[in-house]
Amino acid sequence: MLAGFWAVALDYVVEDHSPLIRRLLDAGLVGADQTRTVDGRLAWVNAAGIRDPEAPVNPESGTGLGGRLLFQVVPGPKTVKNRMHLDLHVGPERRAEVVERLVGLGGSVLWEGQEGPSSWVTMADPEGNEFCVA
Repeated sequence: MLAGFWAVALDYVVEDHSPLIRRLLDAGLVGADQTRTVDGRLAWVNAAGIRDPEAPVNPESGTGLGGRLLFQVVPGPKTVKNRMHLDLHVGPERRAEVVERLVGLGGSVLWEGQEGPSSWVTMADPEGNEFCVA
């Protein structure tokens, strides 16, 4: 799932929903088929969140209460342009290092661009969603 990739890319952490999932399983409100184990923790099969590690967290759900992204499984691959585009501004001195790290996590370099004094690397995440490292 993309949550792990984007958690590293944004210096976020993957949310831990295991306490909430355990309560819902114990109450019979969700089935085991709706969950899986990731890194030793219960997780949802069809969704995962990442959050700002410095922001508050809801202790009952594990949901971040600050900057947060939610990833949902959808039926089918990306077929057209992204609806949202992220730019990771890391500075020219760190760009190559960040690009290399993201390639190591399953990202790919699509092209390098420059406009005036600004330059960037356009990449795709493991599912083909495009973003730039500037």
